[in-house]
Amino acid sequence: MKLIDGGRAPNPRRVRIFLAEKGTAVLTETLDMAAREHLSEAFRAINPMQRLPVLVLDDGTALAESVAICRYFEELQPQPPLFGVGPRERALVEMWNRRMEFELYLRISAAFRHRHPAMAEMEVPQVPAWGEVCGAKALEVLAWLDGELADRPYIAGDGFTIADITALVAVDFMKPARLRMPEHLGNVERWHAAVSSRPSASA
Repeated sequence: MKLIDGGRAPNPRRVRIFLAEKGTAVLTETLDMAAREHLSEAFRAINPMQRLPVLVLDDGTALAESVAICRYFEELQPQPPLFGVGPRERALVEMWNRRMEFELYLRISAAFRHRHPAMAEMEVPQVPAWGEVCGAKALEVLAWLDGELADRPYIAGDGFTIADITALVAVDFMKPARLRMPEHLGNVERWHAAVSSRPSASA
């Protein structure tokens, strides 16, 4: 199998962190998104959505979407469990991962795509006002998350999961999105320091 990666972009990073947590090495090809290599006709034949990452299996199956790729590797290698153990825990991890993806990551991504000058030719139409709205809402979500993290070390409970990976790449993406972390979010800061110190965070 081969992982087609996208470098510093958040979604490819999600998969790299996940694989690092699993201790899994995969043959990797990196496309230069700044040079728009992912918009080539050759890549369109692999993923019509022209988004990264994509995992190409030995039988030619192309798995796109970062969480789907992570689920594939979770099935191949259940330990350590990053999607939870048992029905209750798996449901909680799913709930929190979706919250981090929809409420935080996608809003920070929209703030970047609709406000950053470098995205003007790729996000058409670029709507700066929408980027401002999404950025402000993301900061509200972080304030809410700070309260949620008051009584547990990780996003979904006592253990590190895919929900923490999604939240980590979202928070780290605030810098290129030109969003400043609100002050006095001690629980978020404590959580971010903990997950950033894991070796996988540098993947």
